[in-house]
Amino acid sequence: MTRLIKVLLTLVLIVALAAVYVLNPNLPEPTGANGAALYQAGDLGMAGEVITLTDRTRATMANGEFAGQAFRELDGEIWFPENREQGPYPLILYSHGFMSSVNEADYLVEFLVPKGYVVAAVNYPLSSGGAPGGPTVNDVVNQPGDVSFVLDNLLSRNNTEGDSLYGMIDPARIAAAGLSLGGLTSQLVAFHRDVRDPRISAAASIAGPAVFLTPQFFSTSAMPFMMIAGSLDAIIPYEAHAAPIPDKAPHSLLVTLEGGTHVGFAGVASTFMRWFRHPDKLVCPMLLRGLENGDESAAAMMPPDAGIGISSGQVAACTMTEFERAMRPGEQQMLTRLAMYAFLESVFAQDPARRAQMRAYLTVDLAREQSSVTVVMGTEDDR
Repeated sequence: MTRLIKVLLTLVLIVALAAVYVLNPNLPEPTGANGAALYQAGDLGMAGEVITLTDRTRATMANGEFAGQAFRELDGEIWFPENREQGPYPLILYSHGFMSSVNEADYLVEFLVPKGYVVAAVNYPLSSGGAPGGPTVNDVVNQPGDVSFVLDNLLSRNNTEGDSLYGMIDPARIAAAGLSLGGLTSQLVAFHRDVRDPRISAAASIAGPAVFLTPQFFSTSAMPFMMIAGSLDAIIPYEAHAAPIPDKAPHSLLVTLEGGTHVGFAGVASTFMRWFRHPDKLVCPMLLRGLENGDESAAAMMPPDAGIGISSGQVAACTMTEFERAMRPGEQQMLTRLAMYAFLESVFAQDPARRAQMRAYLTVDLAREQSSVTVVMGTEDDR
């Protein structure tokens, strides 16, 4: 073997090893005995399948050069435990953020499904990254209807003998969760007076817009609600959107990740942005260009209506001028896994003792064991 070939093979090996490291980073482990125990991988396995749904009762609005169409196409995926015997399982209806897709929260799916959860997500017609005419936030008002349509379909399959989902979903244990614009979608389908789906019994918003949502908005239901947010979020500023949640939503929890960013909640950040000082700084210019597609104002997304609990309040995205050193995305996603799992278990665990244990972990032990986490309960949260 010539020296040149040896050098080339060595370089190829180095590149291959580097690629494995870059593309498959390990998330950090939690500190503290309780967190470490909760973070153990589930043993129920994971299976999944593509779902393709068409809602012919509702239209997709025109968007830029896209003329619109008389129906709404919803393509996505559903993931469920391979172990059928321990079902039925709680269902999480996950909503992606602006300019994103169903794969945004793979780190949550891979953690929750083997622990006993079914997760479903679809690409929304006009807010996903591949939307015709370019992604727009203005279609968010139609996304709660998409969530309900997906739920209709899944529950029908759940009752159909021979279907791969037959008997897998517990209709009494359904949650809505999502990131950013998907977090707003989850709040709408859980609490909005006119479009809320009463089959949903818990909701979680990860860095979702909320500055224009008033206490009246959250008064339609006493369901458990959790907001997870990063204190250094440059896109959905923490102080305006997340910090007021405990006062607005009495039966809520605010989990704050000190130093957390907006982009740090997206799965891709732990791979390609884990050395960045502040991931939002890179994404803000792309986001602002995306928001130019249509009217990006809060009033365009959610017209003010005091009866529903929607105000005219708004705070511009990406006005941060000093980008402090942020939490590493891997740590942020590990903490999000812990908080989301503890929250879901505190609501949906079959054993009351387990629910109480998870409630105690979420409200006391999570922040005690993880120094970068604070938890504030809503003003009337007495669960």
